[in-house]
Amino acid sequence: MSEYRTKYDEEFKKTSVQLSYASPKSVREVAEDLGIHENLLYRWRKYYTKTGDKTQVATLEEEVKQLRLENAKLKMREEMLRKATTYSANLNGNGSHS
Repeated sequence: MSEYRTKYDEEFKKTSVQLSYASPKSVREVAEDLGIHENLLYRWRKYYTKTGDKTQVATLEEEVKQLRLENAKLKMREEMLRKATTYSANLNGNGSHS
């Protein structure tokens, strides 16, 4: 039995956070009205301000994500170069046994 996770777009998240700050209702009540779990709304509040701008946490997480992607690409490139070098060395060094 697999659970289906709903993906919410950034605009919905921002609006939900803004509403949670502007409403006289509790975060739990706002979340219930929106049909989401209260913890999800609290998590979104870490990423968006009262005005809908991204917080420093969100900015840093995006930067870390970019750096991890770049690091993975560099590791793949390094591995490809290592294999090509090994292949080339094997061709030049072991090509003929007269």
